[in-house]
Amino acid sequence: MIDWLSSTAFTAFGVGTSWAEVLGFLTGLVNVGLLVVRHIANWPVGILNVLLLMLVFWSAGLYADAGLQIVYVILGFYGWWAWLYGGERHTELRVRSTTRREWLWLAVAGLLLTGGLYLFLEHLTGSTVPLADALTTALSLLATYGQTRKLVESWWLWIAADLIYIPLYGYKDLWLTAILYVAFLTLCVFGLRSWRAARSQV
Repeated sequence: MIDWLSSTAFTAFGVGTSWAEVLGFLTGLVNVGLLVVRHIANWPVGILNVLLLMLVFWSAGLYADAGLQIVYVILGFYGWWAWLYGGERHTELRVRSTTRREWLWLAVAGLLLTGGLYLFLEHLTGSTVPLADALTTALSLLATYGQTRKLVESWWLWIAADLIYIPLYGYKDLWLTAILYVAFLTLCVFGLRSWRAARSQV
């Protein structure tokens, strides 16, 4: 199965695109689309998506991104549970704003994650983009955590990450994934608007 997923599905921009990247593209679009409308099925689809992208990123030498997918699987199961039972008295979780205390925690965690991952990638791997890889990894983790808690502002973190991911994947010749992240960026804008509207209804 891994050999087939790693094989070339087609060639775009002079670079072979693997089946894992094609399926990652499709499941990624479905996942974020479901997330925008706050459908619980986004979590199982998202878990499948990150398993596919793990293979893509490892093959491209984006080691932090590949490792990040393991954390995404864990967060995927947590988010699935939290959306169903993470509210008051184990009820469905509601959309809300990020508190000042949460922002402070997220900022500290972001700095520590970015710094630690950068040092790891710079000195212990063959990464050619250690800072960009570390920063996007940190932003993505924080954004995903925010979405497991249905925090509206998590979409801003995704928007920041996507603006770095798009040129990064182009630089790594992952053109289909770069196009996917352009679509993600667009969906993030819709997600932000949708979740803001849902928050105002609470």
